[in-house]
Amino acid sequence: MKHIEISERTLHFKQPAGTSRGIYTTRQSYYLTITDDNCPGIKGVGECATLPDLSCDAVPEYNKILKDICLMVEQTGKIPYDILRPYPSILFGLETAFAQLDANGSTRLYDTPFARGEEGITINGLVWMGTFEEMYSRLETKLKAGFHCVKLKIGAIDFDKELDLIKHIREAFDKNTIELRVDANGGFTPDNAMERLEALAQYDIHSIEQPIKQHQWKDMARLCKETPLPIALDEELIGVNVKSMKEYLLDAIRPQYIILKPSLHGGMYGCDEWIKLAKERGIGSWITSALESNIGLNAIAHYCANTYGPSVSMPQGLGTGQLFTDNIDMPLVIDGDKIWYRE
Repeated sequence: MKHIEISERTLHFKQPAGTSRGIYTTRQSYYLTITDDNCPGIKGVGECATLPDLSCDAVPEYNKILKDICLMVEQTGKIPYDILRPYPSILFGLETAFAQLDANGSTRLYDTPFARGEEGITINGLVWMGTFEEMYSRLETKLKAGFHCVKLKIGAIDFDKELDLIKHIREAFDKNTIELRVDANGGFTPDNAMERLEALAQYDIHSIEQPIKQHQWKDMARLCKETPLPIALDEELIGVNVKSMKEYLLDAIRPQYIILKPSLHGGMYGCDEWIKLAKERGIGSWITSALESNIGLNAIAHYCANTYGPSVSMPQGLGTGQLFTDNIDMPLVIDGDKIWYRE
């Protein structure tokens, strides 16, 4: 019989994390520790964490739902995937804990070159929203650290100033030296989005995430069809948990990319669905974390290596483990622009 212990922990950001939805200073996470009577001394740990105003399962009764689902898992001994479609963060936590249990308690969740320490996964450097001076300083730090792909969070300051920052970057580094991605977090409007996309396209931008707010499918489809630079959907995918709805969304909007966060987009099970459906339609994808602690980040990194195979070529978004003052120790190391698993 399996047993699940639930614990809660508050993580503190080293610096306030600014997004278009506000500023995060702390992160609340629940940790599931699974043991099995048939495997004494072995445990699996998973992280369940939502983001307020963003996660589809960030509901007031989350604590009770989590307890009820864990009780069900204890009684059945398995993960109820279909029941958990509306609760991706809980599904992800259970998937992670079960994967570690299956790995005899090792945090090396799958047998891949990444898990064996033979390969690192290339990641993008994340520059958070802030003043022009703050963002420029953060950018310089990422470049000095050796990043060749940088993602800029935009939408917090005047767009012209953000454009000026991008211009400065491109004057110093061409697209062959630095790959630039931007994340608008839905900060543009249907009326001004195309004008802003055209302005950004002058500077060889790899892609822009979620230029307008989600649930505006007609406008988003128009932008994806006419855009001068690739568009990646992120928030648009949140809450779309049924396979038929995923197909409908991809067929209706036809984005160039989708960006997947297991704790937001259906756990690893749901992300597998998204990747398969996107690939069938010629839509690219990459995986990123969603401000998890190192427990979640480790699981996402191993999942990424296992999903995209050896030598993951496209930079992933797996560098947020350095954000907290009180993170949980895991054998994850960022060296240059790669994340490594080193036991």
